[in-house]
Amino acid sequence: MQTLLDVILPVFLVIGFGYVAVWRGLFPIEGIDGVMRFTQNFAIPCLLFQAIAYIDIGTSFNPRLLLSFYSGAAMSFALGIAGARVFFKRDWEDCIAIGFCALFSNSVLLGLPISERAYGPDSLTGNYAIIAFHSPFCYGLGITVMEIVRNRGQSGLTLVRSVSRAMFRNALVLGILAGFAVNISGIAIPDVVDDALSLIVRAALPAALFALGGVLIQYRPEGDMKTIAMVCAIALLVHPAITWSMGKALEVEPELFRAGVLTAAMAPGFNAYIFANMYGRARRVAASAVLIATASSILTVWFWLSALS
Repeated sequence: MQTLLDVILPVFLVIGFGYVAVWRGLFPIEGIDGVMRFTQNFAIPCLLFQAIAYIDIGTSFNPRLLLSFYSGAAMSFALGIAGARVFFKRDWEDCIAIGFCALFSNSVLLGLPISERAYGPDSLTGNYAIIAFHSPFCYGLGITVMEIVRNRGQSGLTLVRSVSRAMFRNALVLGILAGFAVNISGIAIPDVVDDALSLIVRAALPAALFALGGVLIQYRPEGDMKTIAMVCAIALLVHPAITWSMGKALEVEPELFRAGVLTAAMAPGFNAYIFANMYGRARRVAASAVLIATASSILTVWFWLSALS
């Protein structure tokens, strides 16, 4: 119970503030859209850039951690596609959008603040290692599979162009790549620039959590409840269970193991809706899955934190 009070509820209270503020008309929808654009396109890319620019790549990027997390993510993607096709008879493009919901954990908006509150700011090395590959891996996998289905019969060059265009328009991906460039090149960030980045970064997570609450109220669950329940079960239970099993089998060290399992246990990120909206497929399922899984994760994250303690 103490874990629920100290770690989980403060994060979800900030989300709740955003939800109630929009619901009661205290904050406009247009304002929430602006805050979300600020966090997604500026503040969080700055956070990822700064974190990766200073991270010790040699010691932080543990292949066993990444294999345990991303094998679970890829299997969840496949299970989401297969379940949507076999049990709910959705067409292939819908299936891929639904599978993406099971693939894309909310590693930044939920994973970082919950991990920080649970284990402290010095424990986030594993989180940043996962996040560094998260958008490139998930978007790369989802976009590639979707474009293969959509461009059946097209040339390989057309496919590569479609995937590259979608990837390199993503601010998170650009922030990550810029952080790697600075880290690997050894370029020193001037103190005044670093201080300015730090000011933006401090606003990133609280603003993003508030905006997430305001966004969620716009997408009320309606219909497709069995499909949504399947996505929630895969995202909140199956993905972390696979990551747990793989992490134990690969003997991932405890701090990184916790980061992998807890990140895998996060609800689908808002990027799941962005992906569905980008292709105009399964948008209601994606939006409702983000809303319901985010609310349900209050209990499931409590379970995984208790299991990890």
